[in-house]
Amino acid sequence: MGYASLILKILLSFFISASVLYRYGNWFRHRIFVTLTVLLAWFCSFLIIFALPLDIISTVYRQQNRTETYIRANNSEDDSTFPWGILPERVFVNLWRTVYWSTQFLTWMIMPMMQSYIKAGDFTVKGKLKSALVDNAIYYGSYLLICGILLIYLALKPGIDLDWGKLKAIASSASNTWGLFLLVLLLGYSLVEAPRNFWNNSNASLKLTQYYFKASKLSSDKCEAEETVDDVLESLQAIATVIRPGHYLHGPLETILQKVPVELKDRMTRRQLPEDVTHDLPTEKSLIRLHRQTIKSLQVLQRTETQWNVLLDKIFECEDTLKNQVSMDRRFKRTFQKESSWSNRYLSVPVLEWYWKCLVAPVCWKLIGIVTCIMSVTIIWSEVTFFCVSPPLSLFAVIVNAAKASYDYFMIEVLSTFIILYLSFCAYSTILKIKLLNLYYLAPHHQTNEHSLIFSGMMFSRLTPALCLNFLGLIHMDSHVIHSQIDETSYTQIMGHMDVIGIISHGFNLYFPMAILVFCLATYFNLGSRCLSLLGFHQFVGDEEITTDLVQEGRELITREKRKRQRAEESSNRRKEYQDRFPTNGRFRTSNAADLARPTDQFEGSRIRDSYNMETYNRTTYTSDEINTRFPPAEDDIDERFGASTGFGRNLDTRFADGYQADNSRVEGAPPRGIFDDV
Repeated sequence: MGYASLILKILLSFFISASVLYRYGNWFRHRIFVTLTVLLAWFCSFLIIFALPLDIISTVYRQQNRTETYIRANNSEDDSTFPWGILPERVFVNLWRTVYWSTQFLTWMIMPMMQSYIKAGDFTVKGKLKSALVDNAIYYGSYLLICGILLIYLALKPGIDLDWGKLKAIASSASNTWGLFLLVLLLGYSLVEAPRNFWNNSNASLKLTQYYFKASKLSSDKCEAEETVDDVLESLQAIATVIRPGHYLHGPLETILQKVPVELKDRMTRRQLPEDVTHDLPTEKSLIRLHRQTIKSLQVLQRTETQWNVLLDKIFECEDTLKNQVSMDRRFKRTFQKESSWSNRYLSVPVLEWYWKCLVAPVCWKLIGIVTCIMSVTIIWSEVTFFCVSPPLSLFAVIVNAAKASYDYFMIEVLSTFIILYLSFCAYSTILKIKLLNLYYLAPHHQTNEHSLIFSGMMFSRLTPALCLNFLGLIHMDSHVIHSQIDETSYTQIMGHMDVIGIISHGFNLYFPMAILVFCLATYFNLGSRCLSLLGFHQFVGDEEITTDLVQEGRELITREKRKRQRAEESSNRRKEYQDRFPTNGRFRTSNAADLARPTDQFEGSRIRDSYNMETYNRTTYTSDEINTRFPPAEDDIDERFGASTGFGRNLDTRFADGYQADNSRVEGAPPRGIFDDV
């Protein structure tokens, strides 16, 4: 049964890591070695979390049954006290050695190189590797300097003989100490913020206000991303006018242009360059730098547009919930209908949906908030008091000791799994929310770039060992915490105790977790958000004027987006009604006198729009009803559609003026195939 339990946990770890990677990454767009490396890092991290409780109950069983003879006798007389998930010690030793050193090799050697390789703008594998080595020279040099100073300190200290075992212990000590420092920061934030978020989810009005605030900030990010892409396209267009086919840089330029979507490439070819743009021949280094900027800017633009559309759906859903809460009909009514699918047809019953979203869901969120709040308070208390052994003040240590006395191994496994999962949820959810200058940001709906995925894999690999060692200290199964000789887990034997250096063992690892209390208080009173807001990084702080202004701005943005979507829906319904009245799928179409007498001019626009399928342009939020198609088009309208920097509208004024005759006037770019091709 022990091997079956281990295999089940291995499969569960792989399923969770693959599911999370599928949600945030893109298996069909990312490089295969990046996907496999991140999957391996996440899988090893989740495997440590799920397999550690089996190691704990096996260790507890060995503590209570010292000899193999007594184990067999006890097993034959009373099977109820024999843990069903027990495994031989060598299994866990080999497992932890393989998992731990694999993750350490990935997070400290492979993934940093892979990050630099991914963001390199070189056009050859050799060039990318060279750039990666140069970028990591400072990174590895700083670590080598720290390790050198540490080794010199230990070598000069009397009574310490440096051998291979000591060097491995020093390496694991440094890695786990770094992970513990990161763990304190993450738990200090998430142990307060996670219960508060669950409780706030029950308040649709407060959640909608937060969504308005996010919409205002995300709109600014979206505009900034569009401006960055416009600047990159302008640079590409200027270089394309200089580098012609046959030039030795034409191949690298084509490599860059292949990464630009077709609709953006068409817009680039139609625009007129400003007069102050230089037309100097670029160098290979400048093309490499432009290649790097193109990749990053396009990824940011695609991510912000997807996040904007997802946020719009959440806001419309929250607004509908607020409206239906005061409705006496008790049937959930939507502003916009969901896409037709089998799940929506069979599960979205208006009556059941109203009871779930207006009555049941708020109560469930409050219950989850209360449970997580109790868990957070218990963890904070245990973190502050786990070094008190006699009497034990850590609540988790008290429960585990009581389960040991009653030989309740199942309770120990369930409690260990539940606590580690909650600690991991708090720590990992904070990592998934990290947004640092748009460099490291995990965006759902397959919008996370490779650079951010590798960053998350590094954080998971560095954080998980320290998190599990911290949990073993909470339940008093680390001999260097309780200062007594006990049978330790195989996990501790491989990971070490992080106390090779005296300054670490006597102060840092014992009292530094108490800093979690300080960070929790700062998070509870929003001190971090207030400081960031003062520095210019706007955060949601309810009693500040800037927060109120951003919420109002977000509400206005959503109102405009709602009108756009409503007009698009009405236009789609009118076209559908017209197609139902005048089907075109047959060879002949019957018509009556009323249809023949009806003028066809009013349907001409619909035929043109349907023929070019304007709604398939998925890079902006524009729809067909938002475009003014009057002739001649106004300059303001053209600037609104393409951006004032294109200068496209000034050329159209002469081409589409009244009385325009075909002449040999010079036209920039390729002529449009139709009136609405640019939409």
